[in-house]
Amino acid sequence: MHKAYPGWRDMKVSSQEEIQLRSRVAAARRIVVKVGTRVLMGGPQGIKPDRVRSIVTDVARLKSQGRALAMVSSGAIGCGMAALGIRRRPTRLPELQMAAAVGQTRLMATYQRFFSRYRILTAQLLLTHDDLRNRQRHLNARNTLMALLRRGTVPIINENDVVAVDEIKVGDNDFLAALVAMLISADLLVLLTTTNGVRRPQNGGKRTVRVPVIRSVTPEVRKLIGRHRDHLSVGGMETKLEAAQMAASVGIPTVIADGRRKMCLQEICSGAPVGTLVIGDSRQPTLPARKRWIAFFNRPQGTLVIDEGARDALRRRGRSLLPIGVREVRGDFPAGAVVDILDPQGNLLGRGLVDYSSEQIRLIKGKATSAIPEILGTRDYDEVIHRDNMMLFDQQEETDESA
Repeated sequence: MHKAYPGWRDMKVSSQEEIQLRSRVAAARRIVVKVGTRVLMGGPQGIKPDRVRSIVTDVARLKSQGRALAMVSSGAIGCGMAALGIRRRPTRLPELQMAAAVGQTRLMATYQRFFSRYRILTAQLLLTHDDLRNRQRHLNARNTLMALLRRGTVPIINENDVVAVDEIKVGDNDFLAALVAMLISADLLVLLTTTNGVRRPQNGGKRTVRVPVIRSVTPEVRKLIGRHRDHLSVGGMETKLEAAQMAASVGIPTVIADGRRKMCLQEICSGAPVGTLVIGDSRQPTLPARKRWIAFFNRPQGTLVIDEGARDALRRRGRSLLPIGVREVRGDFPAGAVVDILDPQGNLLGRGLVDYSSEQIRLIKGKATSAIPEILGTRDYDEVIHRDNMMLFDQQEETDESA
């Protein structure tokens, strides 16, 4: 099987090893649970009250064990469509935002109605990418979430679809859940969907079986999973794997499971083999909060392509990126922007905050640091990106001098 499907090696573990891995899940104290739209929707009012009640009961029982939980919930647009009598999902942005505005209040009211039976308060947080990208607002969001969790409240988070333009698209809440998990340094991320985890082909692809554990979301795994998806969730599982990979890169395991299953969360948190556990590379070091912010909470505004010497200096010796190592500048961006760093083959090495603008970097690329004053008239920084403002993917960070 592994010869026919290269990604198989990243999905194969023994039963004993799975038990050990699941024990880490059972020990999780701070958990982020994402509930997908299809898990919640379908009732005459647009939302299935029994499904919400089941999930709330699960969350309440986990809280009674001393665990802290935050939820990321989709469903606002679906609730709004039902309330407004709209049968087909709108394609125009104002109509989507209108449905979200109407539906969000109904979604929260449903959650609070069931949580109140357990005397649990809920709190609504509507976020956009800008809220997480701006450093001060990022810290404010984290502080608010942590304060709510300390008080025993269940924060219920959604994207602010009413004001967000490009956030309204399928799968974004998977990424939002991963970002929230990183924001509060969660021990576990759970993505509830309508399948019992990730599926892989069996018997030549004629049928599929559940994948218990994924060690690393490699290109082979993505390709393998991408061949086998149902027509209702095109891109859905791929998005969940990307979100799980984000979480795994900072040491947070993810379980992808069927949210329609009763007591699903309790089973997951008891260490039962439910859904698919994505663990990532256990050798990946825990990232400082600032580097998490640089790597995952910012949208790159441009790209720097570096040469092989700079690539080796960054990867092997943990050095800063100097002008001499920059081969190409793509896009226009100011100093302080986050940019992608690509190697000569076009592979993404990492991201970082630039000390110079794109215009300045184009002038000094390939030049020695000593030439900066002559070219720019000043030398505010020796490096294009300082190592403290850089996050490299899939490698263990080291410390050394600039190169």
